Amino acid sequence: MNQTLLLVEDDHNLADGLLESLKDAGYECLYADCASKVADLWPNVDLVVLDRQLPEGDSLDYLNDWLLIKHVPVILLTAMVSVSDKVVGLDSGAKDYLTKPFAEEELLARIRLHLRSTSTEEVPVVNVISVGGIDIDLDSREVRQGSNVIILTRTEFELLVFLAKNSGRVFTRDELLDQVWGYNHYPTTRTVDTHILQLRQKLAGIEIETLRGVGYRMKSS
Repeated sequence: MNQTLLLVEDDHNLADGLLESLKDAGYECLYADCASKVADLWPNVDLVVLDRQLPEGDSLDYLNDWLLIKHVPVILLTAMVSVSDKVVGLDSGAKDYLTKPFAEEELLARIRLHLRSTSTEEVPVVNVISVGGIDIDLDSREVRQGSNVIILTRTEFELLVFLAKNSGRVFTRDELLDQVWGYNHYPTTRTVDTHILQLRQKLAGIEIETLRGVGYRMKSS
């Protein structure tokens, strides 16, 4: 039985070429050129090739909801090249990342890889970071403290994840700007201080230490 792919891409010239290549490789293909068409198609596919920028905005804003419909591998296509953009995309639930322009042969190879990985998975991986009495679910993007779900903004969540993954390590404000925001978009270090304060207020007991004159770190559990 052929596997079914969903291509979400608003550049119709690029989409036409990709769809032809995917069909030639033996895949059944569904296609959407905007976010509003995706949810109805998502339950019927085995893998999604997803353009990062859609007419409605950043596709990552919708990805978590789509993955709740059905958890399938997602390969992001994007013109964004910074490390922080890649980190945000992968932390949002995508399995892989291709920067435009790319070779179709590489995309096909990555599709084969992720479909093989999916077919051999026997036990689902629980992708959760536990630190300081909180649980951070990277797949659902939920933060739980006991039985309570803590509502964070997207940037608060990304900052929390970065610090939790690197607990015990000290980061300067400039390093946090570069890794979480992308330094060119937020030129003031006060942005970091504000978001650290918001995390401390929302997450009672979380230990994000201030090292005066240096930066911040999350204490290891």
